[in-house]
Amino acid sequence: MKINRNGSAVWKGGIKDGIGSITTESGALKAYPYGFTSRFDGMPGTNPEELLAAAHAGCFTMALSLILGEAKLVAEQMDTSARVTLEKVDEGFSITAVHLTLKAKVPGADDATFQALAAKAKAGCPVSKLFKADITLEAMLVT
Repeated sequence: MKINRNGSAVWKGGIKDGIGSITTESGALKAYPYGFTSRFDGMPGTNPEELLAAAHAGCFTMALSLILGEAKLVAEQMDTSARVTLEKVDEGFSITAVHLTLKAKVPGADDATFQALAAKAKAGCPVSKLFKADITLEAMLVT
């Protein structure tokens, strides 16, 4: 099975004074603005790292749902956030780390089983496999 998904970007101008927009095939983002200031100065708009964080959180959570199902468990709710770290390295920038934080309510799961299944999802999630960065996970089973 092979699935292709598409996204696109448009950029006009120089690196600091330019402005770009990002569009996804689904239409979830349509000409959504991004630029230097939204990436490095915290101004409104999106940036590639934020989009990667959202994609990683979503992918990991879906992977864990699958793995829980294989263990005959179903999550009542899972809340995942991802923090992508962009750092200046040598002459350029690199994504050096991703930290996933998960809070999950999984009836019938004990913490040891939950931790093992969450670690398996972290390693097996397709977005995790994209990163050369250190990926850490803090998984909390809540009741």
